[in-house]
Amino acid sequence: MTLVDARPTIALTMGDPLGIGPEVVAKALTDARVRAAARLVVYGQNHVLQLAAGICGIEPLWFRVAASSDRARGPLAQDPVLLDFDCPDALLDGRPQPTKSGGLASKTFVEEAITDAMRAVGDPRRVDAVVTAPICKESWALAGYRWPGHTELFAFRSHARHHAMAFVSPKLRVALATTHIPLMAVRDVLTIGAVYTPIDLGAQLCRSLGIHHPRIAVCGLNPHAGEQGLFGDEEQRVILPAVNMARGQGIDANGPFSADTLFGEAVQGRWDLVVAMYHDQGLIPVKLLDWEHAVNITLGLPFMRTSPDHGTAFGIAGTGKASASSLIESIVLAAQLAVSTTRGASTTPHSRVIAPDPLTRLPPGTDLG
Repeated sequence: MTLVDARPTIALTMGDPLGIGPEVVAKALTDARVRAAARLVVYGQNHVLQLAAGICGIEPLWFRVAASSDRARGPLAQDPVLLDFDCPDALLDGRPQPTKSGGLASKTFVEEAITDAMRAVGDPRRVDAVVTAPICKESWALAGYRWPGHTELFAFRSHARHHAMAFVSPKLRVALATTHIPLMAVRDVLTIGAVYTPIDLGAQLCRSLGIHHPRIAVCGLNPHAGEQGLFGDEEQRVILPAVNMARGQGIDANGPFSADTLFGEAVQGRWDLVVAMYHDQGLIPVKLLDWEHAVNITLGLPFMRTSPDHGTAFGIAGTGKASASSLIESIVLAAQLAVSTTRGASTTPHSRVIAPDPLTRLPPGTDLG
């Protein structure tokens, strides 16, 4: 008998081996909502995930497949599957901290997940979305990589012409006009297009979440939104033209408004999404209000990519104390968005036809080669 699994297949990267990524991944694999929402393929290292599971008191429930093996090139019918990569062993570096080996390993996991997300429909290794556990930007730098973060790498590798970083939480939705750049450089890169893109992509995100006519509010850059030019002219010269451009495209965009009052209005329900001008302007209210359930989304990619809203947390790594809540929400949301973007299509690329395979009856933790 042939079974059809309609759940989307999600690539879950393990993150920096010395951070909390392996622990929160191990915890997320046991979550009932996660297992109901998606089939999971973990990109990481088996011995690292085994150690993290042991620290958290979790029995291994994944099937290991060596990433370099012939089996890894065919259909991965088991769930969940761990693709085990032969990378430098960051655990040999000792205590949790930024390391070259951690950067090399975590970058490998992400690059392979992107490759699989870009595969053609019907390819047995194709995944429908990618969820990334935290990487350490300093570790990437030590390994010789100069990417500011996941967002920029995903946009470049997927040839995304326009992209934006956004955050979704139960209390607030935010999209950013600029991301990982120094605060002093924001004024130099803030263009009409840089402001319009998160308005446009943020409206699309809201519609995919079931908000058919989203109300979008745009922050000013300067105190009190510039006070009509007294504290800066970016509001009139850059931000307002972007808002007007969006309105001309039928988007209910409004502003620019003073950021110190705007987020409170959004939390009270007046706005469906806020567009912030720089990283901390948008992230401080998100993390203050509900950091455990907020999800980071890269908008504008040809596939869904989400991540938790926290970092590697080296200070508590290895203790088993890290919360997996944000990662769980990231997986569930990625699955929801992956399905919603293909609903109504003539084909259903997220459905997997799984032929009977005696290996599917092996207990979790089995090494499949």
